[in-house]
Amino acid sequence: MIETYQAILLAILQGLTEFLPISSSAHLVIPSLVLGWPDQGLAFDVAVHVGTLSAVLFYYRADLARMARSWISSIAGAPADDDSLLVWYLALATLPAVSVGFFAGDYIESDLRNLPVIATTTLVFGVLLGIADRRVAKPGREQITLGLALLVGLAQAIAPVPGVSRSGITITAALLLGMSRHAAARFSFLLSIPVIAGAGVLKGWELAGSGTGVDWLMLAMAALVSGITAYLCIAIFLRLLDRIGLMPFVYYRVVLAAVLYGLWLA
Repeated sequence: MIETYQAILLAILQGLTEFLPISSSAHLVIPSLVLGWPDQGLAFDVAVHVGTLSAVLFYYRADLARMARSWISSIAGAPADDDSLLVWYLALATLPAVSVGFFAGDYIESDLRNLPVIATTTLVFGVLLGIADRRVAKPGREQITLGLALLVGLAQAIAPVPGVSRSGITITAALLLGMSRHAAARFSFLLSIPVIAGAGVLKGWELAGSGTGVDWLMLAMAALVSGITAYLCIAIFLRLLDRIGLMPFVYYRVVLAAVLYGLWLA
């Protein structure tokens, strides 16, 4: 069982790293290795997933409401528009990640969650993010197409590998396909909604079947802290994106990879 201060720090880490292109798995492995913290447990994972999902839902609440109305209208026979099509694109783009999770999830969890893998993916996909940011189109494409959504979805399929970063790989793919930074980030964050929701439901199902007792007060606190942190992270990231670009995150990933390699060698 983790202590309260550990839960708070881990919830902050989760909230920050869920949406920044720096990999949550690379960060969450450090406290256990360096500080000897115990595993946070399945219930804690469910709680922080609820928090980060709530953050992105609240941030895009107006967009999501408009998309839902448009999609329902199109199902009822109204002409499809950009919002209703975007709902279908998000659903289709999620399928590759769902397939990888279903068929390879156990292998990834048992054989790839280690320091050399996380350090290498942190470095390689950080450099790839830097290449994409250097080649960003001006002006970039703002409109999402079916082909673009599917290609970004295929890129997201490798995100379960620790160290890749779901937001990092989807933003990288979108930029390489000619999207603007803001359009790439928005699509990445919207695409996170079904993925985070699916992971939360799956972990919740496992938790319900485990019969494990939970500390509801600590879990509520973790969900709240991760949610607030994630919301602020999204808002600040999008506000500063065009001003600072993505290179600060690239440099950070290179340094983090060096730290992880050092931990592995030590």
